[in-house]
Amino acid sequence: MNPINLDDYEALARERLPPMVFDYYFGGADDELTVRENRLGWQRLRLRPRVLVDVGTRSLKTTVLGQPISFPVLTAPCAFNALANPEGELAVARATTSADIIQVVSTAGTYSLEEVAAAAPGGARWFQLYCYRDREVTEWLVQRAVDAGYLALCLTVDAPLVGRRERDARNRFGLPPGMTWKNLERVGLDRMAQRDQGSALVQYISEIWDPALTWDAVSWLRGLSELPLVIKGILTADDARRAVDHGAAAIVVSNHGGRQLDGTMTTSESLAEIAEAVGDRVELLVDGGIRRGTDILKALALGARAVLIGRPYLWGLAVAGQAGVEHVFDLLRDELDLDMALAGRPTIESIDRSLIWQPKA
Repeated sequence: MNPINLDDYEALARERLPPMVFDYYFGGADDELTVRENRLGWQRLRLRPRVLVDVGTRSLKTTVLGQPISFPVLTAPCAFNALANPEGELAVARATTSADIIQVVSTAGTYSLEEVAAAAPGGARWFQLYCYRDREVTEWLVQRAVDAGYLALCLTVDAPLVGRRERDARNRFGLPPGMTWKNLERVGLDRMAQRDQGSALVQYISEIWDPALTWDAVSWLRGLSELPLVIKGILTADDARRAVDHGAAAIVVSNHGGRQLDGTMTTSESLAEIAEAVGDRVELLVDGGIRRGTDILKALALGARAVLIGRPYLWGLAVAGQAGVEHVFDLLRDELDLDMALAGRPTIESIDRSLIWQPKA
């Protein structure tokens, strides 16, 4: 199959990846309702195109936290990229640099944050952070991100514990020999072997992440460096307001791809609520179920500055390494460019809420 959309890449990745790895990437919590509903949420939104607009010249360029990017897509921080391809996060770094977009690098990387930075000098990247019971580990990771030239910290706040991911439990998910949480090698927290039963990830995280994290940690983190702090995992207007009050530079509207609490609001529903509450005070980003250029268009119309994609770039990585990731970006860019033209919105700045159809009460 010659993939012509992101679903094609998913189908090819399903054929090529070991079932345990595919299930780890693809799966969600409990009945996976939120995984499905995230995508359906974007599909349910209807567009109101304008006609006889000059769309002969179009521009997809924008900025996120002042950083210019070629089109409004970032990579979401996904763990263990080397399960998809031996080059893992390094291939993704080269692909994002080539595409001129931002890579958000996971703490749970299979290459260190320094190795990722060195793989694509000059690329724009953020470091995604979890808070550990040992705060000195978190401080150490922040300083390393600063030293390696990362542009922002992205704190994930929706995972005090791991959601019930039944695919991983059935598969006894763990990392193969030789693969580790590379960022934590020097503090002895890098090993996560497979278990006789259940998911090794659940046991590992329950022992080292801090489930007692509160808003006080946001203020503490902001004091560790001058890097802007992005908070990922917000779903309600109340929490969005608190994030802004605590100095967040940006918010990622996210339900962790449906991998944490099943049955939450979709990210399209949450984005609309949060944009109304704080959209004029902070930059908003969104992830979850975005598979088409029209999904990106709808997200921007609802108030997002850009979107993050996770699973799709992993499928591209599994199928064709760096070239597969680059092709995933190309497909989304081409779709968005055409969709903007057909909607009568030739620039990112011309996309607004009037593009979304609102049913009469």
